[in-house]
Amino acid sequence: MKIDLLTYEIGSTTTKVRAFHDLDKNPEYLGMGQAPTTVLEGDVSLGMVNARSMLEQILGAGIEPSLALASSSAAGGLKMTVHGLTEEMTVRAAKEASLGAGAVLRYYTVGQITDSDIRKTVSIAPNIVLLAGGVDFGERSIVLQMAKKLAESPLGCPFVYAGNRALQDEVRDIFAVIGKQVTVTENVYPKVDVLNMEPARAVIQKVFSRHILHAPGMEKISGLVSGEILPVPHSVMKGLEMLSGRFSDLMAVDIGGATTDIHSITEGDPRFADLRLEPEPKAKRTVEGDLGVFVNAGSVLEQSGDPQIESDFRNLSPMPKTEPEIRLAEELSWYCLKWGLDRHAGEISDYYGPTGKKQLVRGKDLTAVKLVIGTGGALTQLPFGEKLLRKALIREPVKKLLPLDSAKIIIDREYMLGSLGVIGHHRPEWARALAGRYFPS
Repeated sequence: MKIDLLTYEIGSTTTKVRAFHDLDKNPEYLGMGQAPTTVLEGDVSLGMVNARSMLEQILGAGIEPSLALASSSAAGGLKMTVHGLTEEMTVRAAKEASLGAGAVLRYYTVGQITDSDIRKTVSIAPNIVLLAGGVDFGERSIVLQMAKKLAESPLGCPFVYAGNRALQDEVRDIFAVIGKQVTVTENVYPKVDVLNMEPARAVIQKVFSRHILHAPGMEKISGLVSGEILPVPHSVMKGLEMLSGRFSDLMAVDIGGATTDIHSITEGDPRFADLRLEPEPKAKRTVEGDLGVFVNAGSVLEQSGDPQIESDFRNLSPMPKTEPEIRLAEELSWYCLKWGLDRHAGEISDYYGPTGKKQLVRGKDLTAVKLVIGTGGALTQLPFGEKLLRKALIREPVKKLLPLDSAKIIIDREYMLGSLGVIGHHRPEWARALAGRYFPS
């Protein structure tokens, strides 16, 4: 059976393969197969073979794709550390760039780097280090101290500099003298209250594509697919961007086995614009590495203090099927959703000054979001996804800037959002056609 396209998504717990056909004329999604990811077996390609076999059973025939594309987080995610000049400006901008590219931020420093900072960074063994600092033509000495300290460290990973444009040549020279390479890109915070994260994201994504080959068996896969292997979180954000032209303000909630990722694209309610303490990116991603329903279920249990979860914990399964397993997955998913939204969303705070009470907004304003997409295994493959999302939107406290309960909720049961991102990266015309058919306005 000849088809136009296969997309592989190799996640931390499950591997999925989806088939598409007639993408130039009448786009059709044929179906999906899935199987447990086989990192622990020493070869992630085994999970891909199993998922494809399941898909072929569903379709009733072997498949021959003209094109195969892939995204993955099977190597455990791209570990990053970020080092910036000020926490509320360059560090925050650099963190946003890292998370938006699909990285897992493990550590960050502010200002001059100490020996203790270096020891901590080395112990993390990051896959990439991002250095930022200063607006363009601003602070020099501290940024150069940070560059020198990182260059002289035992770290052998790739370095990226996305700071003060006036220091690009000097930073290159500092690393060159030590015999290390640094990729220089545009400043993530070129002017006060101006965020510029896309150039850094693009560089980080290229590093991810190289890093993902470190997952056991991934070298076999790279010969079976076309183009670069995208990080799964980046493909979800890319898919959301493909929809933003039609839906304007929207967000996606992805509760997985290892992390809870929340992606939003919105400027927020214009009424709050003058109350904001600092700029927020229009497209924002947060990843909660301690919130997952399988790999990090123990962390959720510990934080919840919920006796019901503790009593049900023996029913933990990566692919719940029985009623007790599904009940535990729902309990874990609720905490992941609630805490993940609270960490992603901003809030209104009361401030008392000389002229009386005022209100200020800190963080991401989600109140203008009109569409919430639930994705990830917990929300899409189990029966409680829409119920939990609706419950999360109408809860207290009212000062948290969450979407209103009038927001439309879509459960992405076919995992189409991530596929749209992968397809859109390589064939945007195909992605637009699929978006129009499977996410109608």
